[in-house]
Amino acid sequence: MKFGGTSLGDVERLRWAARHVKRECDAGHEVAVVVSAAGGETDRLAELARTAAPLHDAREYDAIVASGEQVNAAMMAIVLQSIGIQARSWQGWQIPITTSDAHGAARIMDIDTATLEERLAQGQVAVICGFQGIGPDRRVTTLGRGGSDTSAVAVAAALGAACCDIYTDVDGVYTTDPRIVPAARRLERISYEEMLEMASLGARVLQTRSVELAMTHGVRLRVRSTFDEPEARPSDIPATDSGIGTLVCDEEEIVEQEIVSGIAYARDEAKVTLLRVADKPGVAAGVFGPLAASGINVDMIVQNVSDDGQHTDLTFTVPKSDLERALATIEAARDRIGYERLTGQADIVKVSIIGIGMRSHAGVAAQMFQTLADRGINIQAITTSEIKVSVLIDAAYAELAVRALHAAYGLDAE
Repeated sequence: MKFGGTSLGDVERLRWAARHVKRECDAGHEVAVVVSAAGGETDRLAELARTAAPLHDAREYDAIVASGEQVNAAMMAIVLQSIGIQARSWQGWQIPITTSDAHGAARIMDIDTATLEERLAQGQVAVICGFQGIGPDRRVTTLGRGGSDTSAVAVAAALGAACCDIYTDVDGVYTTDPRIVPAARRLERISYEEMLEMASLGARVLQTRSVELAMTHGVRLRVRSTFDEPEARPSDIPATDSGIGTLVCDEEEIVEQEIVSGIAYARDEAKVTLLRVADKPGVAAGVFGPLAASGINVDMIVQNVSDDGQHTDLTFTVPKSDLERALATIEAARDRIGYERLTGQADIVKVSIIGIGMRSHAGVAAQMFQTLADRGINIQAITTSEIKVSVLIDAAYAELAVRALHAAYGLDAE
């Protein structure tokens, strides 16, 4: 059972989360709990480190930001003990959860569950700090933002858990953002592949790395609401219709595969265009090599060859926060690349349709393009995969596009 920051923001929320743990214990299950820091706490701690020194030791930064989970793990253990549940808190190094040495973005290498399994068999609930582990240098490491989801899935895989329940402030995975489309409906089941695409394309219910890990190890995930009873719901948490949640599983477990399962959108991308680049071997490497060296991730790539066959226009997207750095990087390599003009645009949005049913149905992309055309929405770039089609459009049309596509594929709740 993993509880996110919104579920653990204060003592009352901790107490309600503890009731879910007690329910599972009373049902005779062995329970491990992974906790995040309280909502906003990691940001506060990170800002403390930046205030102390803008350029700081990454190892000390990890020691600071990992403390939020440590507090909540101990608090959860205390609350569980107060309602008669045997519990103790575990920090990453105590298990241990061993990781790589990339402080701030470490990857889990191994989890020694021998002691955990012994305590679980004795009826003790293990309350584990998410987001953290211990590196080869015996220093605390953190897994990057959203790393508590990854911790939970890794622990579930290591323990061979029957399921990993992710508790948050929503009651499952929806066909799209209900704030944009009130008719969006909760999915009972979604495949790992679909969830991975949705997570990487803007849906923020689950962290991408956690879904990858679940798919690799066959860990069944269930997204559930912590606040599934009216008396438990804080005033700033929207009402939900059930606590059943959404099961993220292998597609073989999904009997009825919809052609399109969901619509995702991402506002945090920017577009870079190089006009009249020489069409010759090595140009793409000359563009994307320096970007890679600068640690800038490139997403959508579109290349058009001009009529003379000598030049090409190259368009790609980068994270919006990296736009200025990307432009500066390419400008610095201008002599080697050889282009006529360089432009950047931040007011764009990526809208995607996702569905494993697309593998066996023709015309899905054509329907997307026609739906957008009918509403006067111009497509600036397109990328596809076996179960996804993404388009780049002006940010002003984001909500209109999402609503139109949601209706076009019959996803609106009846």
